[in-house]
Amino acid sequence: MNNVPEIFGSMVFNREVMKERLPEDVYKSLKHTIQRGDDLDITVANVVAEAMKNWAIEKGATHYTHWFQPMTGITAEKHDSFVTPTSDGKVIMSFSGKELIKGEPDASSFPSGGLRATFEARGYTAWDPTSYAFVKDGSLCIPSVFCSYGGEALDKKTPLLRSTEALNEQAMRILKLFGTDATHVSPNCGPEQEYFLVDKELFNKREDLVVCGRTLFGAKPPKGQELEDHYFGAIKPRISAFMKELDEELWKLGVLSKTKHNEAAPCQHELAPIYGTANAATDHNQLTMETMKKVAERHGLVCILQEKPFEGINGSGKHDNWSLATDKGANLLAPGKNPYENAQFLLFLCAVIKAVDEHQDLLRISVATAGNDHRLGANEAPPAIVSMFLGDELTAILDAIDEGKPYYGTEKLQMEIGVHVLPTFPKDTTDRNRTSPFAFTGNKFEFRMPGSAMSVAEPNVVINTIVAESLMQFADELEGAEDFKTALNKLIRRTIKEHKRIIFNGDGYSNEWKTEAARRGLLNLPTTADALPHFVNEENIALFTRHRVYTEKELRSRHDILLESYCKIIAIEALTMCDMAGRDIIPAVGSYILKLARTVNELKSASAPIPHHTVSTLNRLVELSDEMSASLTRLRANAEHAQRNLSSEKCGFFCRDEVLPLMDELRKAADEAETLTERSYWPFPTYGDLLYYI
Repeated sequence: MNNVPEIFGSMVFNREVMKERLPEDVYKSLKHTIQRGDDLDITVANVVAEAMKNWAIEKGATHYTHWFQPMTGITAEKHDSFVTPTSDGKVIMSFSGKELIKGEPDASSFPSGGLRATFEARGYTAWDPTSYAFVKDGSLCIPSVFCSYGGEALDKKTPLLRSTEALNEQAMRILKLFGTDATHVSPNCGPEQEYFLVDKELFNKREDLVVCGRTLFGAKPPKGQELEDHYFGAIKPRISAFMKELDEELWKLGVLSKTKHNEAAPCQHELAPIYGTANAATDHNQLTMETMKKVAERHGLVCILQEKPFEGINGSGKHDNWSLATDKGANLLAPGKNPYENAQFLLFLCAVIKAVDEHQDLLRISVATAGNDHRLGANEAPPAIVSMFLGDELTAILDAIDEGKPYYGTEKLQMEIGVHVLPTFPKDTTDRNRTSPFAFTGNKFEFRMPGSAMSVAEPNVVINTIVAESLMQFADELEGAEDFKTALNKLIRRTIKEHKRIIFNGDGYSNEWKTEAARRGLLNLPTTADALPHFVNEENIALFTRHRVYTEKELRSRHDILLESYCKIIAIEALTMCDMAGRDIIPAVGSYILKLARTVNELKSASAPIPHHTVSTLNRLVELSDEMSASLTRLRANAEHAQRNLSSEKCGFFCRDEVLPLMDELRKAADEAETLTERSYWPFPTYGDLLYYI
């Protein structure tokens, strides 16, 4: 790869391509549609479609597809060829504006939470011109929204676009009070993507990884991540080759892949992009996850995106870096040189603080999945208790404002490393806090709770909406004030006083924090089953409907989809455990028990001494086999009962209380049995095999 600028975006129908291939009037009309949300005239759409088709064919495309993001968490595609028959029995390659603007996939087979019945199949995809089309695998992919025949959103993109509009509307009300020349505000996003890579041949020998994406059994290996030698370590040649190809494929698709490195756990890695608008960044992250999996296959690897694939070592997150920017290039969360005197920054900061404090439940719900429940609070993931980290300087500023005292600031100190040949550099005014769910990192917030497999659309929908709500309330108060400056100062001070309980700069892993959080009145929702009922509280329904992000029907459908998914995932994992324990582990342990018993009998017959270790191992394995059999019977019965006999709401709590504990019980016995069973008898690759044999 010699010329990255040459290949970057080469498979994307971006602004440069549009400008080159479209007539000037058509280009201007499309540009206005993208920037201002103007309606797209069908005559303009026809010209755009023709140019897009010709460009795509030059890139090797034979088909087109409306590329959309249903509630499955992954993307969906229905491919149609450009081929059109002619009267003389031949074909031409055609693509109309109508086909560009609208598609019609079956809407009955996607999760809908009751918005669609099985017999109601009609659904529509509609082109989202704010995200560029691209060519992938021989098809022109057209980023689209997905809705039902009745107009209800069935996807993740539509609410994201709605929340972006809501945030822009309220942010502009605030900026006008400060006399800004900006005309638009956009949320920006940069999702850091963690992932595991394991050998494909070993992966395919484990039913739990193939079916569930995570290991359901596995004894701790002799070495985990205790030595902290993998983090930022030298990248192995096989992994480096994967990363090189991954970067190249992403760059072709216009994805700003920037950073790559080894993460803390063995076989764990990270990719971080450069910032983009929340909509484009969400699309790019979906493309990133898909491309990771495809490229890994070509290298004999499997990319695991599940949040907690291995017990006892780090899980994988997707840190959602979120900020606000104007169309004039101003970052509204940049403190400037004197944040104490930067009233506009302080007001937007207070809007975020208020939003996070008042809507802890929604932030927790936005990351609630069965897989992420295993990750939150364990090995570098933040706890399930939502709090904010602001750092020493900002916290001191807010304390000074709250107490009505002057703030004299902290001078920037030079870092002295202690070796004369090394350079000095300015020390940051605050440290970082890796245990904080929602951390300020200089000019943006890093929401660290999302799991690696999930779409960042849902967290950003929530952040956009709750901040829009705070800004709306601020604007309502300030727009009617007789003295803007006095009202502004009172509002900032009152907001700090009322919501500073959410600010915590300490260790989020400590038991002391749990006690302190409870004293402050913060929510602790450890599982998805605990969190989801809050989604359809009256105040949350009012919030989303007020900003036109969800209708009540759409919101209730999301609740039902998330709850049903939680129950289904746990049931699948439980039955997979039963399958592996009943057909593989217990028979393998039984075979080894038989070998040990024969050894004991042969030694007895020969009047030879019997090693104590052999007898104790034999006896313990018999006990563990009985324990596994008992747990297996109960687990299978409970998992099947949850699937067949319970409503989704009852099923969620039943899975939490009656299925997951049995899964832990079965695993505990099986993992101990693994440590006592001769290696050649164990039926599938161990943690040591998976984590260290690349």
